[in-house]
Order: sequence, then structure tokens, then C-alpha cells
Amino acid sequence: MEIELIIAFVVLGTVVGFLAGLLGIGGGLVMVPVLTALFIWQGIPVDQVVHLALGTSMASIVVTSISSMRAHHKRGGVIWSVVKRLAPGIVVGAFLATFLASVLSSAFLGIFFSCFLVYASTQMFLNIKPKPSRDLPGTPALFAAGSVIGSISALVSIGGGTLTVPYLSWHNIDVKKAIGTSAAIGLPISVAGTIGYIVNGLSADLQIDYVVGFIYLPGVVLISLMSSIMAPVGAHVAHLLPIPVLKKVFALLLLGLAIKMISSVI
Repeated sequence: MEIELIIAFVVLGTVVGFLAGLLGIGGGLVMVPVLTALFIWQGIPVDQVVHLALGTSMASIVVTSISSMRAHHKRGGVIWSVVKRLAPGIVVGAFLATFLASVLSSAFLGIFFSCFLVYASTQMFLNIKPKPSRDLPGTPALFAAGSVIGSISALVSIGGGTLTVPYLSWHNIDVKKAIGTSAAIGLPISVAGTIGYIVNGLSADLQIDYVVGFIYLPGVVLISLMSSIMAPVGAHVAHLLPIPVLKKVFALLLLGLAIKMISSVI
């Protein structure tokens, strides 16, 4: 592996971890566009790059989701009864969505991801928060909701917070509890998604060094290592900076990444 690529993964992990701690956002929104560009730079065929970026990003989220879940659990911010009811649908949706991703073109996945980036950036820039209007539904409805959240999360390789927090807030869950519960839900999403991308990637039989399924192992190791180191740093700095302003700036960055993503795959 080239030294330039190693440096790129280290920098990406550093940025992703710092932003996760600073703004409380998952790394997938940043990782996927950057990984796509890096894999294209490596000479990997365009029809495989987005799948590889999604799988690598999802595997990298596993470590950060464990760290985030533990931190929120220690603060009493996780409603485990909700996690247990949402998790089955989450796992099924995330795992099955990887099979759908495997048959979709990189161009389609890139456009879908870019559209999600626009949604996420708009939500962040305008600070859109749903008004609590109802209680949580029964188990069948939560299974369905979990399936949708898991499916979309796997298709765009995120931990699900962008979808789960608004959903729980809409159902009268306190926002801090919603964030903590969403952090816990990120683990089954990332594990199920990672397994799915490995299974589907094996059937694709990619002839690329250090790749298992749709997972680029050196990228996962370096990104996970650096992000776990930098997340606490970002969390510390968060108390010193104007977070609402930073979120608006980051929202504009996401729009730029959406444009970059489309230009990479079309």
C-alpha cells in the first residue's frame, strides 16, 4: 500500500473522529465521498468504488459506535427497552439492504447518497426538529420503522442517528435520550451492514489486495484507530466553540461533498 494512501486514511480518521466528538455526527457522511475519491485514485474500477466505500465506511463505524454507546450508557442516556424493540427491524433492514446495494450501480448509489447528503445538510443547517406529537407505537410498527432506518442507513453507510433521533423525538422521547438511544442503535446497524457487505462482496469476487468482501481492511484499521483517538478531543473542544455556527458551516461542507460525490461516479 502506498504511503500517500496510508497518510490519507490517517487524516480521514482524524477528521472523522474529531467531527464526531465536536458535532455529534457519524462519520459515514464524510467517509463515503472521500473513500470513493481515494479508491478512484487507486485505479479501482468506477463500477466498484462506491460499494467498496460503503462497506469500508460501515466497518469503520463499528468501533466508533461501540465507544459512543458506552459513553452514553454511562451517562444514563440509553433507553434499552426501545433499543431492544427497534434492533430486530434494524438488523434485518440493514443486512438485506446490502443485497440491494450489491446489484445497484455505483452511479445510482452515488446519486442516492448525494441526495441523502442534501437532506442531512438541510436538516443540520436549518436545525429542523420534529415536534413531539405521539407515543411510541407497538412492536410490529417499531419493527417496520427499524427496518426502514436500517435499510437507508446501510445504503448510505451511516450509524442511523440522522434518522433515528428525529424519529424518537417525534415520539416524545427527550432529545438527549434520543441521541443516546440512537448511539446504541448504531452498533446493530454497523455490524449487520458490515456482515452484509462482506457476504455480498465475496460473491462479487473483487480482485483487489487487502479486500474482504466490500471491506478494504487497511482503511478500516487506520480510520478506526485515528477516529477513536480524536473523538474525545473533539468532544473536549466542543465546550469551547460555537457549535450552532459550526454545524451550519459543516452543513455547507456536506453540500460540497454531495457535488463531489456525483462528479466522481458520473
